[in-house]
Amino acid sequence: MMKNPRAFDHAILPVESLAAARERHEALGFTVAPDAKHPFGTENCCVFFDDGTYLEPLAIAQREDCERTALRGNQFTLRDQTYRFRNGENGFSAIALKSDDADVDHKHFRAEGISAGRKLSFGRTFTTPDGAKAKASFKLSFAADLRAPDIFGFTVQRLQMPVAGASGLTEHQNAVVGIREVVLCETNPTDFQYFLQELTGQRETEAHSFGMELRLGELTLNVMTPEGLRAHFGVEPTVMGRGLRLEGLIFNGGAPEGLRSHGPYKIADRAPGQGAFYAFMEER
Repeated sequence: MMKNPRAFDHAILPVESLAAARERHEALGFTVAPDAKHPFGTENCCVFFDDGTYLEPLAIAQREDCERTALRGNQFTLRDQTYRFRNGENGFSAIALKSDDADVDHKHFRAEGISAGRKLSFGRTFTTPDGAKAKASFKLSFAADLRAPDIFGFTVQRLQMPVAGASGLTEHQNAVVGIREVVLCETNPTDFQYFLQELTGQRETEAHSFGMELRLGELTLNVMTPEGLRAHFGVEPTVMGRGLRLEGLIFNGGAPEGLRSHGPYKIADRAPGQGAFYAFMEER
């Protein structure tokens, strides 16, 4: 087990189209980065934050490339296709954690029985709003639990990455500065305690009346029962039944106008282009 928990990196949000994701997120006051393509058939339009985390709305650019690379063992496209087949084109499928060495992570996941297949290395061109281009490259290591086919995790080692804040990409009209909490759901949260501990490198968990939490620095993974989702956020689980699922995100520093209130939160319910519920603190 690691001495320190892995820090949260980003959330994978499958969408039917980047246009729908861009429209939805801009309507909520987010600045959305220019569209970018992966070399294996998917594309994204990310939302970056000052705290180093980000959202990755993910769409299919070339279905043939996704299918071909999935058949060849690309876990990113394979698990994205699996998620879309089971859940449709709008959702929250994976979480990524920061890594200094994806090779070490891969060995750890294999040793603990949670490896989700071979590593993935790739690069892509990153375009800033002012049209400047730079190269970004990554190495990923994957983890999953067969009891939860609709979620996977991976660590991401940034081999080369432009600075998002240099061109205003982390400045948002809604004043959001980062992700405060990732909300998951499962009937019996502690059934997935071991998986999440090994994925995150966080051994310590904190129980609460609706489940458990794992702290990753300033961010919390909150695994709640369906009753907890209803009580805290006024939302229903995406699917009733067993199996860990990703449901929502809580943000730091902003609360767009026109959203429904529930307790201390303003809630943006799931919508086309936004497959997770978003919760904003009413007090900025």
